[in-house]
Amino acid sequence: MNSKERFSSRVDKYTKYRPTYPKEAIDYLYEEVDLGESSKVLDVGAGTGIFSRLLLERGTSVTAVEPNADMREVAVSASRGDPNFRAVAGSAEETGMPEHSFDAIVCAQAFHWFDRRASQVEFRRVLKPGGKAILIWNTRVTEGTPFLEGYEKLLHDLGTDYGKVNHRNITREMLESFFRPGTLREACFAISQLFDFDGLKGRLQSSSYSPEPGHPNYEPMMKELRKLFDRNEQEGSVSFDYVTEVFWGEV
Repeated sequence: MNSKERFSSRVDKYTKYRPTYPKEAIDYLYEEVDLGESSKVLDVGAGTGIFSRLLLERGTSVTAVEPNADMREVAVSASRGDPNFRAVAGSAEETGMPEHSFDAIVCAQAFHWFDRRASQVEFRRVLKPGGKAILIWNTRVTEGTPFLEGYEKLLHDLGTDYGKVNHRNITREMLESFFRPGTLREACFAISQLFDFDGLKGRLQSSSYSPEPGHPNYEPMMKELRKLFDRNEQEGSVSFDYVTEVFWGEV
């Protein structure tokens, strides 16, 4: 499936079950990367606008670029008419934005879908001189508890193409080649979600590599998910733990 359409059938679950980003990470962007109320930010691969809204809450002007019409519609609706927000059709490789028009570009949970070389060229074109690119994603913790380890095994065993599209495929070398030499900086933060079984099921189904009803892996995956939850739940819930990783610099 075209990567730009992979989430069309999952928009509701994506909106309901995907995590936000920790306040400490947003504080870091305003304190260390120098985002501010006067900044013009381009949110590329904005999806349903989860990250855009965190910037809007700080008074920052955000233009969201999202190729998927269904996700873009949710982003517009969730912005509730904020005058500092607009959403446009486009991609990381072709944003459709004027040259040197943004102070910063953010990519939240989206960079692994991009053509890195083409997006690097496009980012250089639309950023103002000295402007920064910010890549951020919530990396799910995959070890340390039987639940986290069991969930990771479930994805490898029954997910459709988990190994191919997992953003962990982005290596340090890829990041260093994307940013201008000597400018890459990084920081890490923590965030968690607590799920009952319905929430856990929704979180799984928000992922593009989760088989949908009718796929031969769907029923086996749901059965194993139920077993995994029942073995590990405490007071009716399990903890989904993440490390929020931030990489930024000039491109």
